[in-house]
Amino acid sequence: MQKPEDYDAILHNDIDFSSTEDFTAIKWVVTENEDIYVPDYTDVLRVAFTFKFLRGKIADLVSLLSGRDFNSREYQEAIAADSFAKLKEGVLAFVNKTNFQRYLMIVKSTGIISPSMIRSQNVLNFGYALYLLLRERRIENAVIEKVVRRWIVLTILTGRYSGSPESTFDYDIKRFQMNDPMDLLQHTEEGELSEAFWNNILVTKLDTAVASSPMFNVFLMAQVKMGDFGFLSEQIDVKTLIEQRGDIHHIFPKKYLQKFGIKERSLYNQIANYVYTQSEINIKIKDQAPRDYMALVKEQCLANDTGYGGINSIEKLNKNMKENCIPPEIFDMGYTKFEDFLDKRRYLMAQKIKQYYQLLK
Repeated sequence: MQKPEDYDAILHNDIDFSSTEDFTAIKWVVTENEDIYVPDYTDVLRVAFTFKFLRGKIADLVSLLSGRDFNSREYQEAIAADSFAKLKEGVLAFVNKTNFQRYLMIVKSTGIISPSMIRSQNVLNFGYALYLLLRERRIENAVIEKVVRRWIVLTILTGRYSGSPESTFDYDIKRFQMNDPMDLLQHTEEGELSEAFWNNILVTKLDTAVASSPMFNVFLMAQVKMGDFGFLSEQIDVKTLIEQRGDIHHIFPKKYLQKFGIKERSLYNQIANYVYTQSEINIKIKDQAPRDYMALVKEQCLANDTGYGGINSIEKLNKNMKENCIPPEIFDMGYTKFEDFLDKRRYLMAQKIKQYYQLLK
């Protein structure tokens, strides 16, 4: 019902429904413009069911609404009636304006500021179910925010809900009902986000040429959360570049690499070769080797000039390189050291994501 024409159609063609409290509960959606989390009918059912019934398998909902007793395997009208009542409570909790908008604030506080940065509806669905469950358990708001925020990022990093997530939904929601949420979060972090994860597993996951990779998106989330500026930009931050749909550019220019025989897309389009920067900076870099254009940037810093993005001091340059995980060896790097650059940058990106995760409070 996000489209005004849908609202008008319901209002004028379904008089009985439009006069109910249920319609009143959802009519605020027509003015909601947020596009990071746009649930459909199935998402609403999944979240409401998971949160209210503490189950993850939608097939169980059909059985419960039919009145099935899972112990006796018989069907009872009382179970069906109770199930419909619980499902309605769950749906109304889902569509509650305060609940939905507070959850979206938590999502955005992770650094997710664009729908392109989160491709997994399963992550957002479970995050909302978890939020609603912890609210119902009357957990302190500060604890809810921290647990949900970190759980969202943890599940992206580990791919916890990729593929068929129903069994994992079922397992996780039951554990969050039975345990202290902070204890459970910390226990999961210890098991899945060990030093081996940060130093090895995540570095390996960053070895990909898929621009929509969840790992690259988490890196961008880290840059947004930490207020980083675009590569070689003094005033334009990554958040602004993403919001204005800026371009992702190659640190080792594609044409430069192709000129020296590196023509495989899977190599020059590695996400470790990607960076957000202003188009005018990218145009100025053109197809130069990193050691060449970085030498010019260093010269402008020493001369207090502003040819590339306004950075006019070595201190600012070093800070910008650190924010964008550019290894200092780049000043000496040409095409023969491209793969060495990728290895070094993947490690720096992984360490930045680790730092970002630890800042999520």
